[in-house]
Amino acid sequence: MLIIPLLVLLSLLDPVISRAHCAPGHSCDPRQRRDAGGRGGVYEHLGGAPRRRKLYCATKYHLQIHPNGKIDGSLEENNPLSIMEITAVDVGVVAIKGLFSGRYLAMNDKGRLYASEVFNKECEFVERIHELGYNTYASRHHSTEQPLPPGGGSSNKRRASAKRQWYVSINGKGRPRRGFKTRSTDKASLFLPRVLGNKDHEMVRRLRDSQNAQHHTHHHGGRSERRRRRHRARKGRGQQRGD
Repeated sequence: MLIIPLLVLLSLLDPVISRAHCAPGHSCDPRQRRDAGGRGGVYEHLGGAPRRRKLYCATKYHLQIHPNGKIDGSLEENNPLSIMEITAVDVGVVAIKGLFSGRYLAMNDKGRLYASEVFNKECEFVERIHELGYNTYASRHHSTEQPLPPGGGSSNKRRASAKRQWYVSINGKGRPRRGFKTRSTDKASLFLPRVLGNKDHEMVRRLRDSQNAQHHTHHHGGRSERRRRRHRARKGRGQQRGD
């Protein structure tokens, strides 16, 4: 008789446990924070493993994240810096990470896009699906506060409508636009998430093989060095006893 109430209690505690992974003011892996259930209508596809996509802007540029922290657009069809991992951190909210750069797309309080080495609140973007398959990505925490119209009242709904969101945007020259200059209807703010092609998958495979080789070399190199140190230590002790 106690099994069902216990399951209900655990389901209620699950969001609390998930939030505990990310204490305020500390960075964390967004995969630990996502709502794995992916509930929320059109956002059900956000649950589960990260999606690997290339974000193709309506201005004909692929969004790319550089290892040095720079954000811009590329006209190259097969550019490793354009391969992204999109991970849900909440219902309708995602983190976008450059697979090859290892950095997260972020927007600061000045509306500038940058690439962060660690995940933080500026890396959270509200993903909205628009017609023709294009998406927009708006900063979750930064926006423009607009004055309410005369006689607008003070309801929460009217206050929410007074905020103008700041969007990820790549202009016709491949440069990021400041968030406060963007609109959801601008071509520069519309992105088509493209699935990876064969050449993209090949680049990902080579990256994975390279990382595995580095890990293997580091692991076995460390073990060899430890064995050498132990051998030198035993040899030194033997010489001391002989003296």
